[in-house]
Parts: sequence; structure tokens; C-alpha cells
Amino acid sequence: MSVSERRRIEKRPSQALKRELNEDQRMALVELERFGWELKFIRRPMFQQPVPVVFDSNRQHFAVLNTDGTLDENPGFDIRR
Repeated sequence: MSVSERRRIEKRPSQALKRELNEDQRMALVELERFGWELKFIRRPMFQQPVPVVFDSNRQHFAVLNTDGTLDENPGFDIRR
């Protein structure tokens, strides 16, 4: 089994991911979607709050939606490409 096969990510419907957001995050996401941003996945670090990750339309930049609905473009971790 190659590395790419093991790293295959199951695609979850966007609506299922959005249900995991709080109201502030959902409202912020609606505004971001108007500019082409998209909720891609939610990180779930052990013993910590889930971290929703959004990407711009070109998949060049990513950011985190904080629990208060603010956007953190420097979350302190990298995303594999």
C-alpha cells in the first residue's frame, strides 16, 4: 500500500461539517463563503476543542475559525499539501 493510499481522506459532506460549528462560526463561514472560502475539515486534537479549517478558493491559503467566529490566518500549524 502506497503512502497516498493510506492518507486517503474520506470526504464528509459540507453540511455535516457545518453542523459541528457553533452559531458564531456558522455566521462567519457564511460571510467567508461569499468570498470563495470553504470549510474543508475539522481538526480534532486530543483533549482540546475541535478546530475548523477553511481554505480560500485557490487552496493557497488556509485559516482557522475561532469559537468566537474570528478568523485566525496564523494558527501555529502547517497543512500538508
